[in-house]
Amino acid sequence: MSQTEKEKMLAGELYQANDPELVAERLRAKELCHRYNQEPVHLNKQGLAELLGYETDAHLEAPLRCDYGYNIWLGRNVYANYNLTILDCAPVTIGDNVFIAPNVLLTTAGHPVEVGPRIAGWEFAKPITIGDSVWLGAGVLVMPGVTIGAGTTIGAGSVVTRDIPAGVVAVGNPCRVLRNV
Repeated sequence: MSQTEKEKMLAGELYQANDPELVAERLRAKELCHRYNQEPVHLNKQGLAELLGYETDAHLEAPLRCDYGYNIWLGRNVYANYNLTILDCAPVTIGDNVFIAPNVLLTTAGHPVEVGPRIAGWEFAKPITIGDSVWLGAGVLVMPGVTIGAGTTIGAGSVVTRDIPAGVVAVGNPCRVLRNV
């Protein structure tokens, strides 16, 4: 039996993002994000639970954007400021006590560098893991397959293209360890 495009996506294989099932799931997430972004703060908890599929004590300032919602796993006491975008084609795991500044992008989605497969609509996704007590500065971009260790601070404007260890300050494009905390 061949795998569905969703199964391929979740397995980290190349898949077609324009598959009707995936398109419908992204549309649902867009509708839920839109509703979440329009609701008063005290109602956001219900909308966030519907989007993620579980209740959380996280506080994510609107606007929030994501691809699917069901691949986002938030620990306790997560705070994200305005304009968090999570392209969650693969799991995005965010630990406890994580603070996220405005305009952060977490993207598990990528495309082949070869022109032919890219124009043909092929895509891949690799998980992102953010450890406990991490702080992501304003405008940080976290790319597919990255793990950021616990207690680390990522400086504003950084582009995180590879794993960053625990307990450091890392900055830049590409993001590199500056010093231990």
